[in-house]
Amino acid sequence: MRIKNQKDFGAGVMFTIVGVAFAWGATNYNIGEAARMGPGYFPLMLGIVMAILGLFIAFEGLVVEPDDDEGDGKIGRLALRPLFFVIAANILFGLLLGGLPNIGLPAMGLIAAIYGLTIVAAMASDEFRWKEVLILATVLAIGSYFTFVYALKLQFQVWPSFIVR
Repeated sequence: MRIKNQKDFGAGVMFTIVGVAFAWGATNYNIGEAARMGPGYFPLMLGIVMAILGLFIAFEGLVVEPDDDEGDGKIGRLALRPLFFVIAANILFGLLLGGLPNIGLPAMGLIAAIYGLTIVAAMASDEFRWKEVLILATVLAIGSYFTFVYALKLQFQVWPSFIVR
């Protein structure tokens, strides 16, 4: 059988693999039942639904031709630059938010972590503009502060320790 839409087939396989992994990982926790859910119930159900959705999308990729607006349905080159910057942005966010005490890197707090994440992730685009990125980072930092610190009252470092002292 020939794959008619490589993008849909690939996405379906990816969804199925991630869904099965989630469901399998959820079995390490108490599942419970619908009336009394354990901590593994939601990830198990999410994994099952995701795997079923993935199978449906993969099957559709086998039997349905791509529409004219979808192009030819073939998978293109791997976009390494965006992949690198998005992964680097998430690693930087974790390092800035929590620090790395083993090597003496202090936690820089939520605000610095959001600015670092936004700036590095924006570098993945060919249309990077400093002014727009800094405005976005500011809006995200303010929104995150009010959401997590003010509204939800979560306790974590907001500013670098050398500023707060």
